[in-house]
Amino acid sequence: MINVSGVTKRYGNRTAVDDLTFTVAAGRVTGFVGPNGAGKSTTMRMMVGLTPPDAGEVRFDGVRYTDLRHPARMVGAVLDDRCMHPGRTARNHLRAMAAMSGIPAGRVEQVLAEVGLESATEQRAGGFSLGMRQRLALAGALLGDPQMLLLDEPSNGLDPDGIRWLRNHLTDFAQRGGTVFVSSHLIGELSLFADDLVVVGGGKLLAAETVAAITARQAVTVVVETPQPADLVRVLASPDVTVEANGDCLVIRGTTKATVSQVAFENGIRLTELSETSQSLEESLLDMTAAAAEFTAA
Repeated sequence: MINVSGVTKRYGNRTAVDDLTFTVAAGRVTGFVGPNGAGKSTTMRMMVGLTPPDAGEVRFDGVRYTDLRHPARMVGAVLDDRCMHPGRTARNHLRAMAAMSGIPAGRVEQVLAEVGLESATEQRAGGFSLGMRQRLALAGALLGDPQMLLLDEPSNGLDPDGIRWLRNHLTDFAQRGGTVFVSSHLIGELSLFADDLVVVGGGKLLAAETVAAITARQAVTVVVETPQPADLVRVLASPDVTVEANGDCLVIRGTTKATVSQVAFENGIRLTELSETSQSLEESLLDMTAAAAEFTAA
C-alpha cells in the first residue's frame, strides 16, 4: 500500500501540488488523472524522492522511499521514457541498472522477454521508437521484481496492440497482489482496467474513489417516444424528475429506463421507443476538472 499524506510543492509563488492526501491500495490498479499542469508528474517525482516536497510525506508499506533498503525490489518506476543512454543497447542498459541495484544479471533476459523486446536486445536505445523506449523503460521498472509500479503516461507512443498488452500486463500484476499507480490522459483506455481513480486539478485533490463510484454518479438521460406524451409526463411528475419535449420524443432526467418502463406499463401507456444514455467516464472527469484546467481551447 502507498500512503500519500499532505504532500505540497511550491515553485516560487506557484503551488504545483497542494496538500494532496490519498491511498493507493495493493492488488488494484489506481489511475491518476487530471488536466495538463494538474501536478501529476510532480507528485510522482516526489513519491520516489526525485523532487523534495515542501510538506507532507509518502510511505510505501509504512517506509519512506529514501529509507527503503532495496528500493528497486519494492518500487518500479517509469517517470520518463528517455531514462536511458542512447548509445547503450537495450541489454546493456538493463545490465547497468541491475548492477546499480544489486539485481542478478540473469534477470535482464527475463524482463526483455516480458516486455516483448527479445529481438531488439542488441539495438541501441537511441534508435528506438517512442513505443520501444516505453517498453524498455517498463523493463527497467520490472527488473527488481517489485511489489509496486509507478508509471507516468506509460502508453505514450504505443500502438493499439501495445496498449492492449500494457493493459493486460498491469491487470495481471495487480491480480497477483501488486500495487499499480498509473497516470494517463487516455481516460477511455484507463476505464477498461483501472479499479480506482485519483483525480487532481490545479494541484488539489478532486476525488479519490473507485471507478464504480464515479460512474454511479453519472447523469442518466432517458429518451422516450410515445403516442401519449401528456399522460406519461403526468404519471412521472416528481420534484426529482424533469421532462423536456424534443420533437416526437420526451427527454427525461432524474430517473431510469427501467422505472419509466414500469410506470408506463402500470398506467397503460404505450411506448414505441425507449432508450437510456449516460455520460462516459471521460466526460464526467472532464466536467470534474474543467474549473481547474490550466490550458483550454477557445
